[in-house]
Amino acid sequence: MHRVSRQERVAQLAREQPEAFIAPAYDDYRVVAGNSTLGQEILGQAQVDVLLVPVGGGGLISGQVIARDLLASPTRIVGAEPLPGNDAARSLRSGRLLSNEMEPETVADGARTLSLGQLNWEIIRQGVEEIIEVPDEVTLEALRRLFLQGNLKAEPTGALALGALLLHPERFRGQRVCCIVSGGNVDPALYAQALNKQFNGRAAERQIPAADSR
Repeated sequence: MHRVSRQERVAQLAREQPEAFIAPAYDDYRVVAGNSTLGQEILGQAQVDVLLVPVGGGGLISGQVIARDLLASPTRIVGAEPLPGNDAARSLRSGRLLSNEMEPETVADGARTLSLGQLNWEIIRQGVEEIIEVPDEVTLEALRRLFLQGNLKAEPTGALALGALLLHPERFRGQRVCCIVSGGNVDPALYAQALNKQFNGRAAERQIPAADSR
């Protein structure tokens, strides 16, 4: 069974409806400009050393770079990307735009992109300090913590920034860090499975005698 990627499906719909307008999800100056309003709101109200931002196609993090530069803020912009689809991190390290060979198999479905947008890449290349590659299991742990400790329902992609913080706490110790949690569209079955893992783990811990806990 052939699994149709998002790009293939969009192309198929465009052929069926030639009068339709394809609204770019991230590689568009209007998307970047809209996303910059979030950064302006954050940086206009708080002194932040590091802004951690989820990365898929790059529209959100590009907007934060624009906002930071517009406000002449010293805040460092750091991205958080799923490890199974780490094209942005590889691109930043190599200095040239790279792509994934296929749509990444990652729990962060909002970041299943083949590559950064060309417009976004030029902004990211010059304005993002680092992109941290977050394994899916850490992303799910971040999702659980957002719910259990922050009473916040987030989708896996939205939990990437906190995942980066959990993965490398030593990099941000003693700094004022803001994690952007973007999106709450999560599959109910996946969400229940992720939370049940946390609850089942706690139940198992309670059943272990104290003397055997190591």
